[in-house]
Amino acid sequence: MKAAVAVALALLSVYLSLDRLSAQGAKPDPDQDQDQDRNQNDRNTHSDETEPKKKKNQPHIIFILTDDQGFNDVGYHNPTIKTPTLDKLAAEGVTLENYYVQPICTPSRSQLLTGRYQIHTGLQHSIIRPSQPSCLPSHMDTLPERLRQAGYATHMVGKWHLGFYRKACLPTRKGFDSFFGSLTGSVDYYSYGSCDGPGLCGYDLHDDEGVAWGQEGKYSTTLFTQRARKILESHDPTDRPLFLLLSLQAVHTPLQTPKSYIYPYRDMANVARRKFAAMVSTVDEAVRNVTYALRKYGYYRNSVIIYSTDNGAQPFTGGSNWPLRGRKGTYWEGGVRGVAFVHSPLLRRRRRVSKALLHITDWFPTLVGLAGGNASESHGLDGFDVWPAISEGRESPRQEILHNIDPLINKSPEAPWDASVQAAIRVGDWKLLTGDPGHGDWVPPQVLPTLPGRWWNLERGVSLFPRTSTLKNVWLFNITADPCERQDLADRRPDVVRRLMDRLASYNRTAVPVYFPPDDPRADPSRHGGAWLPWVDDEEDEEEGKYHGVYKKGRSGKKKRKKPRCPLCKLKSFFLKLNTGMMSNRI
Repeated sequence: MKAAVAVALALLSVYLSLDRLSAQGAKPDPDQDQDQDRNQNDRNTHSDETEPKKKKNQPHIIFILTDDQGFNDVGYHNPTIKTPTLDKLAAEGVTLENYYVQPICTPSRSQLLTGRYQIHTGLQHSIIRPSQPSCLPSHMDTLPERLRQAGYATHMVGKWHLGFYRKACLPTRKGFDSFFGSLTGSVDYYSYGSCDGPGLCGYDLHDDEGVAWGQEGKYSTTLFTQRARKILESHDPTDRPLFLLLSLQAVHTPLQTPKSYIYPYRDMANVARRKFAAMVSTVDEAVRNVTYALRKYGYYRNSVIIYSTDNGAQPFTGGSNWPLRGRKGTYWEGGVRGVAFVHSPLLRRRRRVSKALLHITDWFPTLVGLAGGNASESHGLDGFDVWPAISEGRESPRQEILHNIDPLINKSPEAPWDASVQAAIRVGDWKLLTGDPGHGDWVPPQVLPTLPGRWWNLERGVSLFPRTSTLKNVWLFNITADPCERQDLADRRPDVVRRLMDRLASYNRTAVPVYFPPDDPRADPSRHGGAWLPWVDDEEDEEEGKYHGVYKKGRSGKKKRKKPRCPLCKLKSFFLKLNTGMMSNRI
C-alpha cells in the first residue's frame, strides 16, 4: 500500500513539473511580442498609405470669414451694432486686437490659404476679376490640402474670389472635398447675378464644380448657413476631424437684407448704415446657428472656432472703421487692422484680450500645427505658428508684417528704396508707408441721413501736416502708441525710416513678378449658358507666364488727349449719384 502511494505521488510530481514547463513555454516572449507588434504596425501603415490615419486629439476647425466688416462694425467695439453671439463668443474666448489682414478681398484670401505674402504669389496688385485668367499659383500647396493630408475632411461654403478660369483653379482642385458658393467677388444676395462691367453679367452660385441653378430668391447668408449646418449634420465627428471654411458674402455690397433685420435699426438716420448694420446682424445669427449645430452634433468640445474679417470697411456704403484712419483698399489701419477672435474649449487661457501681433498668413502654420502636421514641409511660408500666443498668452513669434509692395508705379525700386512705390511695412511698434497708401481720412460714424454734409468735412478741414510744394510719399507712425495714425514721425525719425526702407528693399529682392493679365473675352457668361464658369481647358498650355509685369486695362500706344482736371466736379457727381441711390432705397 505504501509503495502504491509513493508511486502515485511520484507520478503527480512529474505531472506538475511538466505542467509548469508547459505554462512557461506558453508565456509570451517580450522581444518576440514587440517584433509581432512592429510587423502588425507595418502592415497597418502599409494599408493606410492611401488614406491618412486619424491622429489623436485633432480638433475640428471652423473658420468663419466675413467680407468688408470694419473695426467699428461689431458689438464689442460699438454697442450700436447688435451682435450678441459674436460678443459672447469673443468674451469667452480670446479677442485679437493686434490682428492684421490685407486691404482687399483676393490678397487676404490668398494669404489665408497659402500662408505666403502677396509678393510671393504674384498677386501683389488689385484683385482677380471674373474675366481675368488668373488664380492661385499651381505649384503652391494650400491650407486645405495640408489638412486633408493630416486626415481632415475639408469643406468650403461661400465666397471664393481666387480665380476660376480653368478647373484646376476651383476650390475642389485646391484641397476642398466640397464647395458650395460663388466664384467671383461680388454677387447679388438673392439673384446670384455677378457683373464684370456693363453687359458682362452671369449667374454665380456653384455646387462643387457644377452650377447650382434654381436658388434665386434665397438670401445668400441664410443659404450658406444652411449648407454649413447640413455638412455638420452629415459628418461623423468621431470618425474624422473636420475643417469647414464658411466664407460669408456679407457684409459686402450690394446692401441687401431681409426687412426683419432692419427693424431693430429703424432709429438710424443714415440709410446705408442702417442696412449695413442689419447685414451684420444676419452674420451674427448665422454664427449662432453654426455654433448651435456644433454643440448639437458633438463637435463643440473638441473644436476651434476662428472669426475674421477679410479687410476693413467702406464708409461710403455703410461700414465704419472709426476711430482708425482710412478704409478698405488702403494701407492705413482702417484698411488692414481686422476684427477677429478665437473661441474654443481647448484654449488654456480664455476670457481675455490678446495684443499679440498676428497676421492672416499665420493661420496656415497655426492650423497645420493644431492638426498634428509639420508646417515646415510647406516651403516659403511667411506665417508663424501663433497658437501658443493665442492659447497661452505667450509672446508672438511675429515681429513684423509686410503689408505689401505693389510695383505699379516703379517696377525696380532703387536701393535703399524708391519712396514713390506703394508699400507698407510694420516692424515692432513702427509702421512705414510709401507711395500712395490710399484714401487717408478719418471718417466718423455716419449718423446723418445723407452722405454729403458736415460729418464728411469734420476731419478734412484740419490738416495735421504742414502743406509743402511736393507731394508727400513717406509716413512713419508708432502704431502701438498711435493706432489712429495721427502723428507722422517721418521727419523726426529719419533713422527709423531708413531702417524700414532697408527691410522693404530686402523683401522686394524675394518678390516674384506681378501676375495681372488682361481680360479674356472667352470668359463672357453668355458663352457658357449664362453662368460664370471656367473657360480654359486644362489641356491648353498654362496661361501663367504669358504676361509679365502689370497690365492696366485700356492702355494703348496712342496718347489720349488730357481733359481739364476737375476733382471737385467728380466728387460732387459721385456723392450726388450715391446719395440718390441710397435715398431711393429708403425703407
